[in-house]
Amino acid sequence: QVRLVESGGGSVQSGGSPRVSCAASGYTHGTYCMGWFRQAAGKQREGVAVIDRSGRTIYADSVKGRFTISQDNAKNTLYLQMTSLEPEDTAMYYCAANTAFDYCSVSRSIFNYWGQGTQVTVSS
Repeated sequence: QVRLVESGGGSVQSGGSPRVSCAASGYTHGTYCMGWFRQAAGKQREGVAVIDRSGRTIYADSVKGRFTISQDNAKNTLYLQMTSLEPEDTAMYYCAANTAFDYCSVSRSIFNYWGQGTQVTVSS
């Protein structure tokens, strides 16, 4: 079992640079890949960025060059640094962990643990 708790969301203006965090607890040693997903109102949940245990990262095209995913293994914490935010980035942001497959992907199907989400709202 892996428990994930997100924090750091809120309301920001266009161009803002907030950082969201995800604290992981439980059987984190079995985690091959962690990631951030987001879901805007009326839309499907989509992958934003993922990182494997070696630190390799994959980003969605929509956030490349603007968002950075990172992890602090000593603190069991995952981060997503966002920059140059746009109203289109408004969504609930979810942290996820993959302990079932030995590869990393922005596909939500490989992630078997999810946090409750943190809302990020960007105003123009």
